[in-house]
Amino acid sequence: MSVKVSVVVPVYNPGPYIEDCISSLLRQSLPNDEYEAIFVNDGSTDGTPARLDEVAAEHPHIRVIHQEASGWSGKPRNVGIAASRGEFVMFVDNDDYLGDEALERMYDYGVANGADVIVGKMAGKGRGVPVELFRQNHPRASVETVPLMDSLTPHKMLRRSFLDRIDLRFPEGRRRLEDHVFVTEAYLAADNVAVLSDYVCYYHIKRDDASNAGFQRFDPVGYFKNLREALDVVEKYTEPGPARDRIYRRWLRVEMMERLGGGRLLKAPDDYRRELLREIRGVMTERFGPGVAAGLAPRLRVVAALAAADRYDDLVDLAKWEASLKPQAVPGEIEWRDGKLLVHYQAEFVIDGKPAIFPAKGAPCPKHPEPKNLAEATSMLTADATHLFKKATADFVVRERASAASHFQPVEITHETVADGDGVRLVLHATATVDPATAGGGVPLSDGLWDTYVRVVIGSWNKECRLGPVPQHGENAGHAGVVAGQVMLPYYTEPHGNFSLDVDKASKRLGLGDLKPGDFTVTGSRVGVLLPFHVAAATDVLLRLTHKSSGTTLDVPGTVSPESSGARLAAEVPAADLKDLAWTASVCLTPVATGQRFLALPVRVSADAGGIRVASVPKSAKPAEPKPAPKPVAAKPKPGLARRVARKLKRALNK
Repeated sequence: MSVKVSVVVPVYNPGPYIEDCISSLLRQSLPNDEYEAIFVNDGSTDGTPARLDEVAAEHPHIRVIHQEASGWSGKPRNVGIAASRGEFVMFVDNDDYLGDEALERMYDYGVANGADVIVGKMAGKGRGVPVELFRQNHPRASVETVPLMDSLTPHKMLRRSFLDRIDLRFPEGRRRLEDHVFVTEAYLAADNVAVLSDYVCYYHIKRDDASNAGFQRFDPVGYFKNLREALDVVEKYTEPGPARDRIYRRWLRVEMMERLGGGRLLKAPDDYRRELLREIRGVMTERFGPGVAAGLAPRLRVVAALAAADRYDDLVDLAKWEASLKPQAVPGEIEWRDGKLLVHYQAEFVIDGKPAIFPAKGAPCPKHPEPKNLAEATSMLTADATHLFKKATADFVVRERASAASHFQPVEITHETVADGDGVRLVLHATATVDPATAGGGVPLSDGLWDTYVRVVIGSWNKECRLGPVPQHGENAGHAGVVAGQVMLPYYTEPHGNFSLDVDKASKRLGLGDLKPGDFTVTGSRVGVLLPFHVAAATDVLLRLTHKSSGTTLDVPGTVSPESSGARLAAEVPAADLKDLAWTASVCLTPVATGQRFLALPVRVSADAGGIRVASVPKSAKPAEPKPAPKPVAAKPKPGLARRVARKLKRALNK
C-alpha cells in the first residue's frame, strides 16, 4: 500500500506536551499503512528522544530521525520532507495535535479538489487562530478570493510533487517567520488551495509555561528583516498594483499595526515600543505605497497615519483609549422552539462599564487620515462606527471548553440607535439559533461543556466577549432539550454567570431529583410523569428498574412526548415481573447513543394485587446516579472506522 500522507514533526524539548501529539497521530482514522509520522529530533536534551524511539519500536509507521540542534524548525522540517514517502506532507508542531480524522479528511478533500495545498480548520487553546477563513469550506481558494493570508503558520498539508516541482523548502537557521516565507510561496504558486472548514483538523496549543516559540518577545531588527523576505516572495509572484497591495496589507495589519494598537502595545516596555515603531516605519517607508494602508480598516488606517508620522505619544494615547473600549453581550430570553434552542441577547461596546456614546451623525473615515490629536482620532473612528452601523454584527460562537473547537451559529440581528445626551448608543439585538443536530459544523456537538462567545463588530472594532454575566449564577437557563440523540442543557456558569451549554454531561442539574411520587400517574400498567425537558416530537427512551438486593435490571421501552411545560414520559411496566418493593427507577433519554447513560429517578416502583405503585426512595436508600452501561470494545468505534471498514470490504470484493 502506498503512503498517502507523511506527517513531519520537528521536535525540540517538548516535555510532556509531546504526548498529545503522539496520541493524536496514533488515533488517526487513516489506516496505519496509508500514512507515516516522521519525528525529527532537533537535539532535544530532555527525555523526548528515548520516548520517541520507544514509540517507533512499537509502531512501524512511526519513524524518528535524530540530528544535532539546528536552532529552529526550518531544518528539521526540511529533513522530514527529504525522508517522506507520502503523496502529501503534513506539518505538525510537537506541542500541538490533530483531530482524529484530520489526515483522512484533508487527504480526501485535497484529492477530490486537485489541491496542492490543503488548509484544515484550526482550534486555538490559548492561542489565536483564523476565524473568517473557516466560516465555510472553500474547495477552490486563492489569495484573491479567500482570506488565505490570515493563516501563514506551517500546519498545512502539501502535495509532495508540488514541493519538489517548485523546489519549495523552509528557510533554515535561527530566524523568525520562516513559515511565512514557505506558506506564502505555496499559496501563490499552487494550482489550487482547498480550505476544509467543517471539521477541526488542527489543535494549536499554548503551553502552560508559555514557552511556545511564538510567545517569546522578538528582536524587532531581526524580525522585520525576516519579514522583508516574505515580501520578496510576493514581489516574485505579483506585479505592482492593487493585487500586490492587498497581499502586503496582511503584514501591515497583523505584524505591524496590530502591534502598535490597544493592549499589545501597552504591555511592552517603553524602550521596546520605540524600537518596534522605528523598525515598522522602516518597512512602511521602504516597501509600501499609499494603497497598502488605504485598504486597512479605519482604526488601523489611523494607527498607520500616526506611525508613518512617528507620533509615538499619540499612538500610546490611542492604544489606551482603545483598550478601554470593550464589548458587552447580555443574555435575554433562552427558549426551545421546535427542537432548536433560541438565544436572545443584546450587544454593544462599553467604556469603563458604561455604554459607549457615539456621534449621532456618522461620517466615513478618510482613506488617508491625518488626525491632529487624540480627540480628532477618536472622533474620526466613532463617527465612522455610526456611519457603518447597519453593517454591524454580533456573531454567536460555541467553543468547547476542553479543546477550544469553535463553531458559528446562525444569527438574526436588528440595529438600534439609542439617544443618549448629545450622542447615541449603538445597540445590537440578536437571536442565535442552536440546532443540536447541526451545531458542530453540520453535525451534533460532541459531549462536553461548550461556552458561548459573542464577536461584536461595530465600525472597525472586532472584539470578542463571553455571553453574560447574569445574576442567576450557577442556575439553569431553562429546560434541557432531548434532541438529535443528545441531552443539551443551557445554564449559567458559577461563579461568573456566563451562558454555556452542557451536552450529555449534566445529571443533578437536570432536575429529575425534584420529582415526587405524586407527580407520577398510573393507569393500569402504564406509568407516566412530566419531565423537565423539551422534546420536539415523541422520542424513544428507556426506563430501567433495578432490584436493589440482587442488582437485576429490567429495561422497559418508553417514550417522551412534548407538552407545554415539559415532556411526558410514558412506559408500560410489566407488573408481573416486579416481585417486591425494591425496584429503583432510572431513565435513559438517548437509548440509541453509544454508551447509554441512565439518570436516577427518586422513586421506587412495585406491584401487588392493587396494581403498580410508585413510592419515595427512603432517604437511607437514595439511589446513586446509575453508571453508564459498560461499553464493549467494539461499541464505540474510532472516528472514521465505518469508512475504513467499508473501504476494506470494497477491496475484498474487488479482489
